[in-house]
Amino acid sequence: MVSRNLFDFLRFRQFYQFQTISVSSLYGTNRAQYCQSKQGYVKAWDASPLPSKWIRSYCTSAKFLHCRQVRLFSAVSGKGSSNEQQQNAPTPQLLSKLFPQTAVEGTENEQQQEKHRKEEEAEKESSWKRMKFGFVFFGFSVSAFCVYTVWVFGAPDRDAEGNIIIDEFMELPTFQQYFRRMWKSMTYYQKMIQEPSREKLLPDPLKYPYVQPPYTLVLEMKDVLVHPDWTYQTGWRFKKRPGVDKFLETLAANYEIVVFTADQGMTVFPILDALDPRGYIMYRLVRDATHFVDGHHVKNLDNLNRDLSKVIVVDWDPNSTKLHPENTLNIPRWTGNDDDAGLFDLMAMLVTIATSEVEDVRDVMTYYKSFENPLVKFRENQRLLAEQMAEREHEEKQRNLPAVQRWRPSFLGGGR
Repeated sequence: MVSRNLFDFLRFRQFYQFQTISVSSLYGTNRAQYCQSKQGYVKAWDASPLPSKWIRSYCTSAKFLHCRQVRLFSAVSGKGSSNEQQQNAPTPQLLSKLFPQTAVEGTENEQQQEKHRKEEEAEKESSWKRMKFGFVFFGFSVSAFCVYTVWVFGAPDRDAEGNIIIDEFMELPTFQQYFRRMWKSMTYYQKMIQEPSREKLLPDPLKYPYVQPPYTLVLEMKDVLVHPDWTYQTGWRFKKRPGVDKFLETLAANYEIVVFTADQGMTVFPILDALDPRGYIMYRLVRDATHFVDGHHVKNLDNLNRDLSKVIVVDWDPNSTKLHPENTLNIPRWTGNDDDAGLFDLMAMLVTIATSEVEDVRDVMTYYKSFENPLVKFRENQRLLAEQMAEREHEEKQRNLPAVQRWRPSFLGGGR
């Protein structure tokens, strides 16, 4: 009987001229509805002109193959030729005509995919329109800004009465006049940002009968004299470094003390007022006195209006004094610890330079620049110098003693 059903099934396949039929499409979601009895199969084929015998044979064969999970393509039709496969491409459409109930889900999926595709195309078109509008708006804004800049910065200057002031660009064409004036204004504002606000940062040295200290000491404020500290309870506070009062009081006799920092004046001036109530700091220089070079605010000593052979800069940041490294004493950065004694060592070193009346401090700074911590090296040199002085003093005392006392025997209580 199975062979007879397969023979009828092959005749049915040749009648409709298709080759590959998926069993799952025949017995998919509607299999339970049409596979309960023979009447269900006959009902599904009422509208077909085929003989009822072929219909029952086809359905029985399909069910037999489906239960054994055998692909209809490999069991019945074989490999087939490529031309025959191309002709059998619209098989799902034929099945949907034979079994309208199995084509409902596929039709709905196709409709959803088509709807989704149309929505994506509409979204792409809307995005492209918004992008074009953004480009047009951006171009219009840039053009308007350029025109406004040329009009404002390129217009000739006027006096108090509104009359045009004659300048060196008046003989040029109108467009060149506005463009040259605008470029000059831009260069001026660039120099305002990158260069100091004035050529002489300090006034001329004091003349007699006023006392001008022989040396100039330039100090960084942050992390040299004070340390910034922030907490949730107090916010920003500045902590005084141990020994800062003694440091300023001792050095004020031999040094013209100048605080030179890259911070803003609104921050620096109140701190220095509280730090130095007696006025040992003679001058205060802030950010507008620095050069902006390679992203750093640099202290240019050429604008200091002082003899650089008598100028010493104390700082912890080499970038801020890179224009004059030979005048710089780079010390370790103070982090706010209470057991710090760096200012006492620095005070001793500067007092030694002043009392020794060094002609050119750059030689001393160049020597100590080769050490990682110049203050530690100075303490070591100071200890060696004290030992040498003590030994020299002892030799001098021995030289001044009479010869009898120098060679007196030890049992008499004398010594050599």
